[in-house]
Amino acid sequence: MKILILDGSPAGDRIGEFSVAALQAHLAKRGSTSEVVALRDKKIGNCMGDFFCWFKSPGKCHVADDHQEISRKYLESDLVIFLSPITFGGYSPTLKRMVDHMIQNTLPFFATHSGEIHHLQRYERYPDVLTIGWQREPDEQSAAIFRHLAWRNSINFYAKVHACGVLCENQADRIMEAELHRLLDQIERHESEAAVTLPVINRSSEPPVALRRALLLVGSPRLEKSTSSSLGSYLFEQLNQHGVETETIFLYKAINTPERMEALRQAIQRADLVVLAFPLYVDTLPAPVISVLENVVTNGTEKSKPTRFAAIVNCGFPEASQNDSAVALCAEFSRAAGFEWMGGLSLGAGEGMVQARALREMGGRGASLRQALDGAAGELAQGKAVSDSALALLAKPLMPQWMYRLGGTIGWKMRARKFGTQKQLNAKPYEKAV
Repeated sequence: MKILILDGSPAGDRIGEFSVAALQAHLAKRGSTSEVVALRDKKIGNCMGDFFCWFKSPGKCHVADDHQEISRKYLESDLVIFLSPITFGGYSPTLKRMVDHMIQNTLPFFATHSGEIHHLQRYERYPDVLTIGWQREPDEQSAAIFRHLAWRNSINFYAKVHACGVLCENQADRIMEAELHRLLDQIERHESEAAVTLPVINRSSEPPVALRRALLLVGSPRLEKSTSSSLGSYLFEQLNQHGVETETIFLYKAINTPERMEALRQAIQRADLVVLAFPLYVDTLPAPVISVLENVVTNGTEKSKPTRFAAIVNCGFPEASQNDSAVALCAEFSRAAGFEWMGGLSLGAGEGMVQARALREMGGRGASLRQALDGAAGELAQGKAVSDSALALLAKPLMPQWMYRLGGTIGWKMRARKFGTQKQLNAKPYEKAV
């Protein structure tokens, strides 16, 4: 059995080091070979969401850094073990940066699995997956979000067997070692985790206070030319109509220098409301966005009253429910930062329907989106959490699944034609490794 351990922990992380050593020892006793990749030491660029790995160089990101060799090893393996400190109920930015590149291992075309739309397999075989996270202190809500994300990832990774475990810093070494041993036993028995339910996360019930200043954080690498920017900008136009002073920061610009990060933190301190708009990347937030949120919590903000926080997430699947892990992670960030959670607006088929256009230019096709954001703007301006009716209206499917699948197939082939790769879309660049 060939096993790859992808270590997403920072240098000097005690539980990360302990887990790697204990896993390798257990695996050696079982007669398995294992290789550890410390992702913190690798050069792995951020996924830029350009989909070039689907239609420009099918099956392989056109940026040739260390992630390509790791992807080859991933597909060679029988089992891949993800290790990560739990960050707002999700992965560390270090691990997530590698996970974001895994879309290249699927095809752009769609299929229906268990009533949901997913991307088709590119390869005939994929490794089993064991996901292990750890917390500084026991936190059931954060652990449940982590388990849900790991389960959702296993579906999109086409892992036949998947298991997930959560460790805690206050546990004795023998207890952690026993848990790691149990998880390996579970994998050997080919017993997958059952579907995991997200915890119920309530929106703020604090007395409403009228909004004065709002900050929009756009978490898409496409900056202004993104669906995230389109959705967030429309919401903020409506807030402005309610007399709210607004400001916008593009996170992929902010991460370039310490000075811009400091300016972002100061903007958060000035704001009564912060709204994060971003695209779904492999079931949750893009790695750079997680990194920014981590920075905000680490450095903290000093204010006389809590900041209110909301999110807008859009995904490339028609079901808005596929954004649920990401919304939960945003709520968990809000809790960690001491913010008031105002709700997560969730849109399916964002890439296919909005395509970075201004919502005002979409005519009747964008009517329900505008109506939902109009309602949310009115509520937020009054200091209220986003209502169930606004959330449900934005999440309402914009077209039948069969129509979305057909449109996606035609659209990807048209984009591939520009690069002359329409006959190579099913390429398997790592097939020899498989």
